[in-house]
Amino acid sequence: MTRSYLTVIPVQAPVQQAAFDLYATLEAALRDSGEALHDGDVLAVSSKYAAISAGRVVSLADIHPGAEALTLAERYAMNPIIAQLVVQEADAILGGIQGFMLTHKDGIISPNAGIDRSNIPNGYAVLFPLKPYAVAADIRRAARERLGADVGVILTDSWLMPGRLGTTGVALATAGFRPIQDERGKIDLFGNPMQVTQRGIADTLCACAQLVMGERDEATPFAIIRNSGVRIEELTLSAADVAIDWRNCIYVESLTEGRLIAVTRPV
Repeated sequence: MTRSYLTVIPVQAPVQQAAFDLYATLEAALRDSGEALHDGDVLAVSSKYAAISAGRVVSLADIHPGAEALTLAERYAMNPIIAQLVVQEADAILGGIQGFMLTHKDGIISPNAGIDRSNIPNGYAVLFPLKPYAVAADIRRAARERLGADVGVILTDSWLMPGRLGTTGVALATAGFRPIQDERGKIDLFGNPMQVTQRGIADTLCACAQLVMGERDEATPFAIIRNSGVRIEELTLSAADVAIDWRNCIYVESLTEGRLIAVTRPV
């Protein structure tokens, strides 16, 4: 019996610094790499690349910090200009440490509302795409109409795992497949019903893609994930399909309302 193995294929594309045609660039990148999208593939697209294509690049010289940003910049020892961008972009500011604010943005808890100053000329910053789920859906539609392939799409980003060094992949948005696989009520190896497990399929695939896309000078904003096993279907998705209420988030709730006031341990 022939077995199909998960395959992740990197696709390089030109470095971009200002708005450009994302779909034409994807077509050219696939052609130049000798690759093609197949029905059932999941196309991973760098969220930063998608953001740049839509002109979500700002000149820091054009940003003027307001009173709130100045207060936060002083509290967290931040550049006031970056603090102002965070105030403008974040859905909520949860706290911070020196140099960073912890924010909630588009269903993801991330530093500084995802504002990125890497792989862009000095003096500029890249913001998250506007309406990332709509962007992912548009890319999926373009792949079907222009390339003839019915695929899923992930907008990739990276984030810091609580308590761990190093970044890992996280799906900023998904289109064409269910990002969560609910295992609750199913039976484990020993016949016990699963109680809480919901698998983050989109985030797991994003982590796979990040291995070949890189985060430095690889110039690989696309990756094709093949034989992932996800079912491609027409869905309307949003951050509500993946984001957990803060009151049920072990990290946020434990470090705010659920924090320990005092801890006594035996010596």
